[in-house]
Amino acid sequence: MTALTRETTQDTKLILALPKGRILKAAAPLLAGAGLTPAADCLDEGSRRLRFPTDDAMLDVVRVRSFDVATFVAFGGAQLGICGADVLMEFDYPEIYAPLDLRIGACRVSVARPRGQEGTDNPARWSRVRVATKYPAITRRHFAARGINADIVHLHGAMELAPVLDLSHLIVDLVDTGSTLRANGLEETETIATVTSRLIVNRTALKTQPERIGALIARFRHALAASTVAETVSA
Repeated sequence: MTALTRETTQDTKLILALPKGRILKAAAPLLAGAGLTPAADCLDEGSRRLRFPTDDAMLDVVRVRSFDVATFVAFGGAQLGICGADVLMEFDYPEIYAPLDLRIGACRVSVARPRGQEGTDNPARWSRVRVATKYPAITRRHFAARGINADIVHLHGAMELAPVLDLSHLIVDLVDTGSTLRANGLEETETIATVTSRLIVNRTALKTQPERIGALIARFRHALAASTVAETVSA
């Protein structure tokens, strides 16, 4: 795939893609530490705006769905972004470089099933299993490594209903505390990957504007180091 990057000069603004929701709120202190605090309504979920100025006159942020951040960066709609490792694993865009683990949004991609099924079926004997997920690529790779063909039921939400309504045997989903699984009669059986959010960069933008992009990466690195020191002191 060839990245469709916008022509960007030293006189045009760079774009940083941010995910809506909890990751955006978690990223706010890092953005502030990097001198990139966006307009106040960026953190307002009721705001209809999608593009916002920041403290840096040469950088705007856009607020998009978490699953779309990597696509915006890979295709050059944004030069940088903040993106969960789960999204990077799912899409595996070669156009994206992820220089920094921001250590926010920690969770995991896990396999889950209805409680009480242990001992009723032996996964080692499976050749095929139906799995509901919004991560078809991750799920297929995971089960293929075990010699199991995963039939995917591709859902974008309410994954926990799938086993209950006989849409699937298992689910693969993003898990934080596990409370939603428990509330719906499911239990984790395996962790596929631990997830944190990363700073991501379009490779073409980095090659064509190394000083500008490099300076922004350095600002995030400094903010991340400062937050680590603050956490150590407070501990």
